[in-house]
Formats: sequence, structure tokens, C-alpha cells
Amino acid sequence: MKVVVAIDSFKGSMSSLEAGEAIKTGILKAKKDAKVEIRPLADGGEGTVEALSIGMGGRLIDVEVTGPVGKKVNAVYGIVESTKTAIMEMSQAAGITLVSGNEKNPLHTTTFGVGEMIKDAIQKGCRHFIVGIGGSATNDCGIGMLQALGYEFLDIDGKQVGYGATGVRDIVKIEDKNVLKELKECNFRVACDVTNPLCGELGCSAVFGPQKGATKQMVKDMDSWLYSFSNLVKEKYPGSDCEYPGTGAAGGLGYAFHNFTNSKMESGIQIVLDETRLEEYVKDTDIVVTGEGRLDSQTVMGKAPIGVANIAKKYGKRVLAFCGSVTEDAGVCNEHGIDAFFPILRRIVTLEEAMTNNIAKQNLANTVEQVFRLL
Repeated sequence: MKVVVAIDSFKGSMSSLEAGEAIKTGILKAKKDAKVEIRPLADGGEGTVEALSIGMGGRLIDVEVTGPVGKKVNAVYGIVESTKTAIMEMSQAAGITLVSGNEKNPLHTTTFGVGEMIKDAIQKGCRHFIVGIGGSATNDCGIGMLQALGYEFLDIDGKQVGYGATGVRDIVKIEDKNVLKELKECNFRVACDVTNPLCGELGCSAVFGPQKGATKQMVKDMDSWLYSFSNLVKEKYPGSDCEYPGTGAAGGLGYAFHNFTNSKMESGIQIVLDETRLEEYVKDTDIVVTGEGRLDSQTVMGKAPIGVANIAKKYGKRVLAFCGSVTEDAGVCNEHGIDAFFPILRRIVTLEEAMTNNIAKQNLANTVEQVFRLL
């Protein structure tokens, strides 16, 4: 029996690879001669760097960069040497979790550290980038990132503007003569699962600004500043577009990638499935195992297990899913390629105990063993 395991992390409990190893343990207890292939899985958000870097034979890099409020922070990204690929999450350098309550202020938070991460990877020889852009603390339209890469956004006195949305407000001129030369050799696959434009009622300021600390007046101001900036960009680069789906992601970081780099915004799970070449492994397997921390009706909305199931069903493979818990509406997953799903809790415990790493791994392995004894 051949089994491919591609399971998402159980957030706060097990990483994708830890869950995969627990499943392998359970399968081998039931089927000692089974061949089990573990493939990393993530949806472009938290955990993507670790899952892809380790699963693709890469290594993790630590680099000190400028955090969202200007203080130095330690950011981690991955490098796969064989393909010169860098795997990043913008939240490592400009994430909302890096700011405390009284520091939340998109007028001043910056993406400068994201550019520093990219620059570091370029200097290490990377030319292919996978970047997740969820969970930002910023609304600077990505100018901080672009400044770190050599773009100059000048104010009325010809000086570089400051950090944050107020920096966007002050831009009157764009210079690109000092941009890192290697940037034009780079391509970016941007994991972006929102379709918001840059400006307007569905733009980044209005939709995401309040959760980053913006007041109603700040939302109004930032939206107008971003709109004015996009017009300035269009004058210099006529092909630029602020309406393209996803340009409003991460406070306009999607706009910066779309209009200033060689990039493509894609579904996070699709990028991961492509880069890990999951389809090649699924073709000649017997069973595919997937899952995530909680299976519910939202799982079918582009989440990792359904992405796996879609590939498996192209080749008529049976798909089993394991999860920490399920909701009453999880049955819809059976209509989207998951043949059967199994929650792993074996007795009544507190949530804290259920999510303890060792207990969760043991519960997963034990549940998988019993299911595979039937096969």
C-alpha cells in the first residue's frame, strides 16, 4: 500500500510535518509494509515558511530587519539552494503580532523590513520568491519594502519620505535609478487570498485599516493618499493598476508587488501544491491523507485539504482527512473530494490538553492506526 500524506498544521498544536509524522506512525502500526510519503502543506499563511523550507529540502535563515514600528526584529525565511528559491511571510517583518496595542497605528507602521528580507535573499543568490502577505500591521502601500530595495519616494524638499501612510501622503516624486539591479532578474509568486482593490469602499484602508488601529478619519485620509499615490505611479509607469484584485492586500503591499516587481498574485494553497510537486506523488499512490486543525464549511473555500482533494480526485484516489475537531456543517467536505473525515479526540479533555503537542500527536497516530486497520 502506498500512501501520500499532505496535511496542514493544527495551529497552536502541531506543525504540518509533525502531523505528517504522527500519521505515518499510525499507518505503519496498522500496515507494516506500507510506503508512506509525507509532503509539506500550508495555505500561504502562518507555517508556510517552515513547511515549505523543510519539505523542499531547504534551510531556515535568521536575519535582523526593521520591524513595523521601526524597532529591530528577528525574521525567519527559507532558502532552497537547489532552485535558488526564497520562501517568506511578510508577517515576519511587518506583522500585526509584532505590534502591541498602543503601537497599532497604520499612519506610521512600515513594510521596510520586508524589503530587507528580500534584499538579504537576493544577496544570497535567490531569484525566485514565494511570499505570503497575510497578517500585516501596515497601510503604507508597500513603499517601505520598495525603499529597502532602492526605490526613492521623495517629498517636496527632495528627501525620502518617512515610514507609514504619512510617508505615502508626502510623496511628490518617484526615482528608480538606485533600485537593486538584481531585482529585475527576480520573480515573485505572491500568496494572496483576498481580492480587494487598493482604494475605495472595498480597499485596504476601509476594510482592513480599523483592525490595524485606524480611526474613521484616518481611513478616509489614508484612502485619499493611496489614491493620489496610485495616480503618481500611473504617470511614471502607465501600465500600473490599482484596481487589480489583491492590490489592497496587506495594506497595499499587493499593489507594490503587482506594479513594481515581476510578480503574480495567486492562491496560497495553489502555490504550495505547485512548488511541492504534490501531483507527481499522488499519481501512483493508493490513498491520500489530508486534514487540518478544524474541519468545517469554510474548509471548502480554498483551504489546503480541499486543494489536496482536488488533485487526488483527478486521478481517482481515495481521500481521508483527520482533524482536531469538526463542526456540524463539515459534511459539505464530502461533496468536495474528501471521502471520509475523522476527528482525533478520544476522550473528553480541556482544549488546552487536547492541543498539547505530545497528546495531539498521540491522538492522531492512534486514530489513524484504527482507520487503516479497516483498509
